[in-house]
Amino acid sequence: MNRTTIGDFELTVFSDGNYLLDGGAFFGVVPKIMWEKRIKPDEKNRVSIGLNSLLVRTGKQNVLIETGIGNKLSERMIKFYGQPAKLLDKLSAGGVAPEEIDIVINTHLHFDHCGWNTVREGERVVATFPKAKYYVQQGEWVHAREQFERDRISYISENYDPLIETEQMELLRGDQEIMPGISVRVFPGHTAHMQAVIIESGGRKACYISDLIPTRAHIDITWGMAFDLFPVDTIENKKKYYAESIPEKWITVFTHDPEQPWAYVERDPEGKLVAQTMKESPAVAASSVASAEESAGKDPEKPPSDGGFIDFRR
Repeated sequence: MNRTTIGDFELTVFSDGNYLLDGGAFFGVVPKIMWEKRIKPDEKNRVSIGLNSLLVRTGKQNVLIETGIGNKLSERMIKFYGQPAKLLDKLSAGGVAPEEIDIVINTHLHFDHCGWNTVREGERVVATFPKAKYYVQQGEWVHAREQFERDRISYISENYDPLIETEQMELLRGDQEIMPGISVRVFPGHTAHMQAVIIESGGRKACYISDLIPTRAHIDITWGMAFDLFPVDTIENKKKYYAESIPEKWITVFTHDPEQPWAYVERDPEGKLVAQTMKESPAVAASSVASAEESAGKDPEKPPSDGGFIDFRR
């Protein structure tokens, strides 16, 4: 299990599993001869990518950032992407029940980021996390409802419209503090209204940067996805993010990295961007050992597989 602390907050990554995307689409205009050095495609040119949700325990509230693909994909979409649907099982294995989630934040409304927002109960679609308040940008929801030809396949209304109808989802307008220590900031590029989630406690910061930087393989300024609606904005907002996150040593959380869900993004002596592996804090490591001893004989949650990633810092 990937877990760390910043200040008074405990951060834990829970995976909804891995799914498959076309490698060319995942790396956009970057030539295959370059990106395949960073991640190995299969015989169909697909790459296995992660579905990382982040649980923040503040001591007062449990905040879940992103909810994976969920279990409501059509049979046709399952053939393309798969449907691992592991998030609720992983949360349960980590001792977290849906009723214990107080806040859910969606960075945007693509189906692989908000799928477990809701579940089907017979003919009804209801909130998976019944006591939670959900947050997303209003502009993102408006765009989703327009169903433009370019990206309508990315939006499944059952993941959010039922929450709007019950007023369980709040639509935000721009940067905003959700609660003390947790705020959202809009970073256009992947979509016009995608928001990152910034976590701050004890003088330290972490950022769930979402699809602005989906994996370690995308940390370079010009490495983006073909799915980005505004690729030039992606480049400019990466620059803005690094201008703040690198000197302040933020933890960057990667939404789609199947092996390493977070890292410190830094510059090496030659100025090249590198992702430095994080280590568990001593307190969390001790807690993990104690938990393992208490649950001896049980099948613990396994960390995500390496997904074919290669050490590309060389």
